[in-house]
Amino acid sequence: MKMLTWILAPLFCMTLGAASNAQAQAPPEHRTISQVLDFWVTETEQLVVPAAEAMPEAKYSFAPSNGEFKGVRTFGEQVKHLAAANYQLGAMILGENPPPGTANETAPASIQTKAEILEYAKGSFALLHRAAAAIIEKNLNDPLPVKGNRTRLWLLIDVVAHSSNHYGQMVEYLRLNGIVPPASR
Repeated sequence: MKMLTWILAPLFCMTLGAASNAQAQAPPEHRTISQVLDFWVTETEQLVVPAAEAMPEAKYSFAPSNGEFKGVRTFGEQVKHLAAANYQLGAMILGENPPPGTANETAPASIQTKAEILEYAKGSFALLHRAAAAIIEKNLNDPLPVKGNRTRLWLLIDVVAHSSNHYGQMVEYLRLNGIVPPASR
């Protein structure tokens, strides 16, 4: 529990700080755990989706090749992997079965075009919003019978961290193609 507090305290402070900075005159509002977690899902979504939209469809097959990049995912595969993990972990939080085709954090083979990949990614974030809304004080630390009895809170933090990791890779792919990521404009 001490470790959990150590991890969550900065997140809560940043969330409350961001909200209070926007309304410097108003006293800080009480935020539920669901609201704080949904804030982080939204922040991640607002980075990932515009970055995925910024890459031209012809470059979705791009993977770096200059240097130690043998076997890395293409840009499109990065987005699909990120979304498949969102679907898997979000479903675990909700106690649901993940959508078909998300085994091993890969998207169904039928998802190929930029439009299909974007729709898939946006749907994965919609599921994460539902998952965040389902996490309340009473259930956030209940062990789930998945992934080594991890908790809902653990899984949601894991999925946001995972998405952020792949967002960083997406940024590199964009920049290698001469595209400034939307969040950096």
